Amino acid sequence: MDATEPLQPSLNSSYVTAALGNHDLSEDEESEDLGPSTDRASLLPKPSSASLAVRHCPEDSYCLVYIIFFLMGIGSLLPWNFFITAKHYWLYKLSNITDHTGHEEPRSDLSDYFESYLAIASTVPSVLCLVLNYALVNRLSSNVRILSSLFVILLVFVVTTVLVKVDVTNCRVQFFAGTLASVALVSGASNLFSGSVFGISGYFPMRISQALISGQAMGGTLSAVASIVDLAVAEDVTDSALAYFLTADVFILLCIVTYLLLPRLAYSRHYMLAATCTSPGAMTEGGGAAAGAASSVSVPPLQPILRKTWVLGLSVFYVFCVSILVFPAVSSGIQSVHKDTGSPWTTTYFVPLTSFFLYNVADFCGRQATAWLQVPGPTSRVLPALVLCRTVLVPLFMFCNYQPRDHLHTVLFAHDLYPVVFNCLLGLSNGYLGTLPMIYGPKVVPRELAEATGVVMSFFLTLGLAVGSALSVLIVHCI
Repeated sequence: MDATEPLQPSLNSSYVTAALGNHDLSEDEESEDLGPSTDRASLLPKPSSASLAVRHCPEDSYCLVYIIFFLMGIGSLLPWNFFITAKHYWLYKLSNITDHTGHEEPRSDLSDYFESYLAIASTVPSVLCLVLNYALVNRLSSNVRILSSLFVILLVFVVTTVLVKVDVTNCRVQFFAGTLASVALVSGASNLFSGSVFGISGYFPMRISQALISGQAMGGTLSAVASIVDLAVAEDVTDSALAYFLTADVFILLCIVTYLLLPRLAYSRHYMLAATCTSPGAMTEGGGAAAGAASSVSVPPLQPILRKTWVLGLSVFYVFCVSILVFPAVSSGIQSVHKDTGSPWTTTYFVPLTSFFLYNVADFCGRQATAWLQVPGPTSRVLPALVLCRTVLVPLFMFCNYQPRDHLHTVLFAHDLYPVVFNCLLGLSNGYLGTLPMIYGPKVVPRELAEATGVVMSFFLTLGLAVGSALSVLIVHCI
């Protein structure tokens, strides 16, 4: 058998042919990535297992596996999106508004910087949980990690739903602290969930990874739509929030049910079986010596992963760092220049539509475009160059009609069309340039490192969100 054949399952994407024809890639995988011969023996699949996995591949009937991973993608970012999109509800709770319509927005320290504090509370614990997730890749099954995190998310959202009807007028600071603690817990669980799901998606063809990432953008779009519908239908802000968070509760339950369905499908069983054949745990059946070899790789080797993916990882980091710098801390503070007219468009619906809805729709379109267009490639220098070009979006948002302005009093883009265009550009570039390196990462390493690489790429993403959210506080203070 050709020495490159066992690597085919690890490159289960549109780059199989190119990768196998790339001398540098195959040479690195054999001589550098797998380290000493003893490690290679415990990591590489048996030739018969690999060839069997390639030879017999069932179809994804009715695209059920694709749909399930799409739903998993929605569920992975849905908690974060439901928290940040409910802007009117948080303003009502934190500003001590007596008018239940929630149309008044008096200033307070808690409400002015709530989005920035929310971003910090969500991303910092997420980084820690992804580090934990990487350490647990070969020690704790993906089923345990995914299901436990989903149940934690569901529990926190049920508590949040109950608190909607609780009067917190005399304990707003305590409610604020409790909300941030809930966000931290949910974000940690969400990232454990998304990192684990993205890790196992690395065993599947690229279309499955793309479905997962597109689903993440759809989660933001659904939360934005739900927020707008609730604002239009429910006049009482607490009734609106109650229906809003109940929607999240139901969808998280749906994620749990569909994930339990995944092992019953032949298509997913095929790729998960191939993953089992290449995992270190599969080699323990041979006896004590093999078990000892497996224990030596209980934590996946980080160096070969970073050697292949560090440029892709830094690209992911910077894409999401720039995005979280302005969304939602700055973008949701941009008001209509015609707000004084008092029309519903310029008061109630301007921020939900221009900031949250347009950004998430554009983000979804950018991610979905990667299903048909995958340029630049994983080794192209154009990709990081395009990522760096997104930096210009930060000053563009700062000089829109963000209110209140305490330091930068000049508004250069004094028209409602500017935030519409800028949010579309931010979302479209975030979706496309953020998705490409994410789906490339697990495909440029051997199959046995695919899940760990997916977790590493998720770590870069979350680290970018953490750094960006911290800097967003400075941006808001500077404006």
